[in-house]
Amino acid sequence: MSFSIAVAARAARLAARSIATLSSNVKNQLLRDIADELISQSDAILAANKRDLEQAKIAGLDVSMQDRLMLSEERLQSIRQAVLQIEQQRDPVGSINQIERQPSGIRVGKMRIPLGVIAMIYESRPNVTIDAAALCLKAGNAVILRGGKEAIHSNLALAACIHRALEKHNLDPAIVTVVPDTDRAVMNELMTLSDDVDLIIPRGGEGLIRFVSKHSQIPVIQHFKGVCHLYIDKAADLVKGLALLQNGKTQRTSVCNSLETLLVHQSVASEFLPMAAAMFAQHKVKVHACPKSIGFFDGAVAATEDDWHAEYLALEIAIRVVDNFDQAVEHIALYGSGHTEVIVSQDYSATNEFIRVVDSAVVMANASSRFSDGGELGLGAEIGISTSKLHAYGPMGALSLTTEKFVVYGDGEVRK
Repeated sequence: MSFSIAVAARAARLAARSIATLSSNVKNQLLRDIADELISQSDAILAANKRDLEQAKIAGLDVSMQDRLMLSEERLQSIRQAVLQIEQQRDPVGSINQIERQPSGIRVGKMRIPLGVIAMIYESRPNVTIDAAALCLKAGNAVILRGGKEAIHSNLALAACIHRALEKHNLDPAIVTVVPDTDRAVMNELMTLSDDVDLIIPRGGEGLIRFVSKHSQIPVIQHFKGVCHLYIDKAADLVKGLALLQNGKTQRTSVCNSLETLLVHQSVASEFLPMAAAMFAQHKVKVHACPKSIGFFDGAVAATEDDWHAEYLALEIAIRVVDNFDQAVEHIALYGSGHTEVIVSQDYSATNEFIRVVDSAVVMANASSRFSDGGELGLGAEIGISTSKLHAYGPMGALSLTTEKFVVYGDGEVRK
């Protein structure tokens, strides 16, 4: 039987009613059951992932894409822990706040409610299948998950875990739909189904996100690339700065919260850049350097305008020496992607000013950009990192997958 995305979307719309009204206890038990299934089915999941990895190598996917695709026992345990963290969070649905009495006598408040049906369009990373499903379930939403062809076997194996848990609770499997057809035509049709889908969240390369944003007839929350900056201020603790640079650039290069540009205040450049050069040489980091910094690095290439915009997702970095704090902020404003920016400084006034004026979803002082992650910021997991200034900005957890409706309490009042 051929797959129809229109039929699946209508089924998700109908199923959304049942998940929206589930009690917190049932939703939490459902999430615990999904977590258990991930472990009991780990052999099948890893076997499916191995098939995807073998095909990725044949297709010539680059190393960063293969890293995003890969699952292991350790990564499955991390995914499981994320589900359990989501389960332990307060249920965002049904809470009423801001109740105030109006001059007419009525009392007005706002209640948190699910968004309805959310469609995720994503590439490579099979952990998104579980993270997105768990967050949507916690927030009372049905979800349609359309992953890339490179992860199809992994995604279907993970979907089987979710559906086993749903079946255990006699819940409609259409609450979570993993699209089995990776034909682009299916994605194109999905973006037209505004009667049944309330929100689309694309997560992947810049090309995918721009394509979805341009062609979708459904509201889109964008998760653009992470051109993340580390600024070493004149008042920086350089040892701390080097540690943050090493962690942000070399720990895991394929993720959007890794560092792509280093900005260094001119007054500390002659001391800090040799430290950075030695560390980069150890990790074999390719350097694209400005005229003031290139002499500190063996084998560095001259940075071009394109390098300031680049999301390398590799052991590469762009480096610029800036004249002052204001020039660093101006550079970030011009070239940043609104993802994550970090200042290293012992000057309280400078760090506070950086946090105040830098316009990005996550702004940090003296902490690694690698903390810009839903799990590390207390969300359990994330459905993505929004760079759209809509109702959600930055890592999106369960609360970001709800909206509010007005509720009014009266005692027979009529409008005069």
